[in-house]
Amino acid sequence: MARRTVSMTQAQDPYLWLEDVASERALGWVGARNADTEAELAAAPGYAPLRARLKTILDSKDRIPYVSLYEGRCYNFWRDAGHERGIWRRTTLDEYRKPAPQWETVLDLDRLARDENENWVWAGASFLKPRGGRCLVSLSRGGGDAHVVREFDLEGLAFVADGFNLAEAKGGASWIDRDAVFVATDFGPGSMTASGYPRVIKAWKRGTPLADARPVYEAREDDLSASAWFDYTPGHERQFVQRQIGFYSSELFVREPGSGALTKVDKPEDADAFTVRDQLLVQLRSAWEAGGKRWPQGALLAIGFKEFLDGARDFQPLFTPTETTSLDGIGVTRDAILLTVLDKVKNRIVELRHEDGAWRRREVAAPGMGALGVSGLDEIASNEYFLTVTDFLTPSTLYLARAGSDERELLKAMPAFFDAGPCKVAQFEAVSTDGARIPYFVVMRKDTRMNGANPTLLYGYGGFEVSLTPFYSGVTGEAWLARGGVYVLANIRGGGEFGPRWHQAALKHRRQQAFDDFLAVAEDLAARKLTSPEHLGIMGGSNGGLLVGAALTQRPELFGAVVCQVPLLDMRRYHQLLAGASWMGEYGDPDDPEQWAYIGKYSPYHQVGRHKRYPRVLFTTSTRDDRVHPGHARKMAALMQEQGHDLLYWENTEGGHAGAANNEQTATMWALTYTFLWQELTRKSSPKA
Repeated sequence: MARRTVSMTQAQDPYLWLEDVASERALGWVGARNADTEAELAAAPGYAPLRARLKTILDSKDRIPYVSLYEGRCYNFWRDAGHERGIWRRTTLDEYRKPAPQWETVLDLDRLARDENENWVWAGASFLKPRGGRCLVSLSRGGGDAHVVREFDLEGLAFVADGFNLAEAKGGASWIDRDAVFVATDFGPGSMTASGYPRVIKAWKRGTPLADARPVYEAREDDLSASAWFDYTPGHERQFVQRQIGFYSSELFVREPGSGALTKVDKPEDADAFTVRDQLLVQLRSAWEAGGKRWPQGALLAIGFKEFLDGARDFQPLFTPTETTSLDGIGVTRDAILLTVLDKVKNRIVELRHEDGAWRRREVAAPGMGALGVSGLDEIASNEYFLTVTDFLTPSTLYLARAGSDERELLKAMPAFFDAGPCKVAQFEAVSTDGARIPYFVVMRKDTRMNGANPTLLYGYGGFEVSLTPFYSGVTGEAWLARGGVYVLANIRGGGEFGPRWHQAALKHRRQQAFDDFLAVAEDLAARKLTSPEHLGIMGGSNGGLLVGAALTQRPELFGAVVCQVPLLDMRRYHQLLAGASWMGEYGDPDDPEQWAYIGKYSPYHQVGRHKRYPRVLFTTSTRDDRVHPGHARKMAALMQEQGHDLLYWENTEGGHAGAANNEQTATMWALTYTFLWQELTRKSSPKA
């Protein structure tokens, strides 16, 4: 059955005109709001030195230059005071080991932007593997998701004029070999899904027009997207095509290079599947009956890929979740698979090797009790991998490790950007409305008094199976912790901290559970007398912007200030704005009356009331955000102002969904944000005895 689309009239929504992103009227409104916000916050005591300090942190040459290895050289994209838009550069691994490596510039974005008179923002590069000296560089105008693709010669350090070059669009290209790529882009009318992503894949040969590219696959218009890639592992070369039906459902096909015939990989639609050498790995979001066994949701299974295609289903479990554990990440080296496991929202690493038909495992002795990240240097030729270790108070550290050994080499360590000595980290639990225990981290000074007067910032996300784990931030440390603020990170449902079950507990008609969890943490903070409503601020972005918008409209008395960043707020029209249709698997379909019945109950734009009393809000967004429409924040701010509520609004003209395109803009955004929070949460009543 076709989905019914309901159009909204200007009478029903008097602020529809603010959805016209670049109209003179809308930008005039934005300019006036920006001027008001900057006039107030930029004039506040401490704003100027804070902004300068944050810019220094963001521009610091002592930050870790994270790299990817290709053909023996380490590639890094870098921004600092002398490179506003950034440079793509490279060095050798031996040189990278040094405290101050000598870098070779591969591409200077500041120069390119000047030469072409474009506001280019780096969007990444895809290497031709296992070797070949070419890459596909992606560039975005102003930081949006849509980007151009240009083939780049890594030996001549120049774009290939007649190479694989694509016009601006969402999607892109991936290598088949040096003379062919898969292309998923905007081929014209009918080639994009309702979500705005490519649904048509073609194989494009060098030296031929894009119009002559050979069709490979075509997804449905109401699917999310389609993509294709080549597994270049020697001896296991395969082509894959994926139909992304929704955010959590997909079909996977193996493509025969000669005939183009597709063979479907018989996996559950809501499971992820991929190959590692001769093995097929399947990660489950729901329980699955296969091979005479019932495998639990959240499990990771392995089987020989050829055997699976021939009908075998004798899987071996690589990871089985428990009540407190979930799979957080997967890294690959030449001979091993490295699983990053979340155990009570703290990471540990398990190493797996497939030997003589069986999987052997061992726990890797990794330092720290926070977040761990694993990335293989060269999964074809090397057993070495990068190991990143971080937590709230310890600057991130990068090691070079080797599968099969617990020895590691210290490569880089971020300097301390704030004095963490006086601080400590605690982990507590709040009890939600249904009795579930919701963990959260608290970062505070060791001498913090439980008197209800501490300025406290509560951050949450709660969606799309995204896990919030400990992290080190010089910006948060300097702008908040160093001033005596308390920082709280909530691990509410909707996230992935405890696997698919934690996410699905707040999916669609259960969405209110994520909001209830967040509100329970806020209440628990007050019950512990760590803070009180007048000193408690909340912040969230994107789906987290929806979270704090719902918290604002449902329980305004719990908070003293709200920062709502690049948010979803109008849940009646979210699916008609930019990429919104792709998120109906998360929120539901507002055009379905039964689903709108529960969506409408929490949609912040529809729940804000003229006669309610709200804490002060700062809305931030970006004109160039082509993922979450800036109209959400614009309309909510305009409606609240019309109702007489006190708020501030700031919209950056660049930056995409990140909200800022360079360090200058990032420093301004965070200085405004933390100045607002500090003013609102410290101007209240004096501390109680």
